[in-house]
Amino acid sequence: MDILFESLKKKFSGTVEKISDKFQGDEKTEDTAETKKEPEAFEKLEEIEEPSEEEKETEEEKSGIFSFITQKTISEKDIDDIIFELEMSLLESDVALEVAEKIINSVKEDLVGKKIKRRSDVAEFTRESLRKAVSEILGVETQDLKEMAKNAGKTGEPLKIMFVGINGTGKTTTIAKIATFFMNEGYTPVIAASDTFRAGAIEQIGHHAENIGVKLIKHKKGADPAAVAYDAVEHAKAKGKEIVLIDTAGRMQTNVNLMDEMKKIKRVVKPDVIVYVGDSLTGNDAVEQASKFDEAVGIDGIILTKADADAKGGAALSIGYVINKPILFLGVGQSYEDIMEFRPEWMIDQLI
Repeated sequence: MDILFESLKKKFSGTVEKISDKFQGDEKTEDTAETKKEPEAFEKLEEIEEPSEEEKETEEEKSGIFSFITQKTISEKDIDDIIFELEMSLLESDVALEVAEKIINSVKEDLVGKKIKRRSDVAEFTRESLRKAVSEILGVETQDLKEMAKNAGKTGEPLKIMFVGINGTGKTTTIAKIATFFMNEGYTPVIAASDTFRAGAIEQIGHHAENIGVKLIKHKKGADPAAVAYDAVEHAKAKGKEIVLIDTAGRMQTNVNLMDEMKKIKRVVKPDVIVYVGDSLTGNDAVEQASKFDEAVGIDGIILTKADADAKGGAALSIGYVINKPILFLGVGQSYEDIMEFRPEWMIDQLI
């Protein structure tokens, strides 16, 4: 995962360096000015009388006050061009416009007016302001699926998770990964093959279910997807299984008939969680798709696939903020074990 969010990392570290370098020039100028003044001061030394103790105390007080007043204060003009460069760089990394604007406005608000004594102060202030800005972006209230599964185990009512998204994002593989995740936590899942639109989809999810040893509930191609999901829930109740994972047709968010079909599954099964599965490599397209699915059926969380190959990181940074839904997991490899719970603090540490 060496390239994970590599582009964003470089953008943020570059911003810290550029702002620090800007004030390094100011330090050199001040040092030169002080050096030039020294000879003149020595020439006049003989003319200066030794001050009294009282005068010394007064001079020390003045010196302290003067030092504070003459600290460099960061102005908007000092950082405007660098902040603009950062905004352009974020957009190039597929960060959504509203997210890029929030980050630069937050950083600017934090830095402008700050008083600094040395270059290292600038680097520290800039890094902290970036961490704060990204933290606010990622600060969407999340859901703890493990806690929900635990509660389901106590009530006897299975935790029902419905997966939505378009073809090609890795949705079917992700369902198998989530099943593996819960099996590793000691739960027994069942999978509903509710993508009856394509015969190949039933075979595909069946292949994954067989590989990981999970029961698959399926009907024939063209069957009612809601009926398949309903049967899976009833099976879970009868067999004491705690998790029902419901696959749905990988439809475009603009396909009205298929969206209506998905709404029917939601009405019949009443899933506890609806998860949008998106390809992190598609950047802003993933954000747009998630927004459309949220409008149509209402999603509760997000799983981004192929994050290990995502050098840009724009989708991971933007998607939760734009639709106000949490990222729950990241797909980070090809095996069924290659999925990780998403933690905002972890991503902040990766970036800054």
